[in-house]
This record gives sequence, structure tokens and C-alpha cells, in this order.
Amino acid sequence: MAGFKINRITSYVKIALSSILRDVKDPRISKLLSIVKVDVSGDLSYATVYVSAIEGNEKTIESVKALKGAAGYIRRELGASLKLRKVPELRFVADNSIEHSANISRIIESFEEREDEE
Repeated sequence: MAGFKINRITSYVKIALSSILRDVKDPRISKLLSIVKVDVSGDLSYATVYVSAIEGNEKTIESVKALKGAAGYIRRELGASLKLRKVPELRFVADNSIEHSANISRIIESFEEREDEE
């Protein structure tokens, strides 16, 4: 399959998943969960979804466990919204990039405060 088609399907999957995750009513899933990245395999068999929560890595891991339990429901909703012939199997992976970037931002701000004091 051509690369541009996979990229287009990947962006559609990401948009549809963000909408579906807002409607999932599991209390273990963070309301501040964001989809960082989606990788769809070339044959559309698998989609690896990297998610991160603003509350921290522990909440992200808890949300991923809940998402793995709800993967069948999410896949069915994804198939209904995208109208694909083959709906990829979803793999959810915890990603701490939001927490990491917030930590880097705090470090930069602390250096700026030190420069202002001097």
C-alpha cells in the first residue's frame, strides 16, 4: 500500500480514536488522556496507539490497562466511524512524553529565574 494512503488512514484513526475515547465511560481512564502518536501497519492489521495522561505516568499506565480491556468496544466503534474493510487490532502503549516535556519546561523556567536573580 502506498505510504500516503497509510498516512491518511493513520490520521483518520487518530482523529476517530480521540472522539471515541471521550465517550468511553470507564472511570479508570483519565479524562486528560491524549493520543500522542498512532502507528498503523502497512497491511492495516495492527495500530499501535501511544497515549499519555497529564496526571502522570501512573495514571497513564492505569488508563492503558483499562483501554486494553475496552479494546474490542473501541475497535468496533472505530470500524463504524471509519468504514474500513479491515479495522486494525488496537495496541495501547503508555507514553510519558507529556510528563517529560513538562519536566523539561520546569527546568528551563528554573534556569530563567536564576538568570533574573543574578
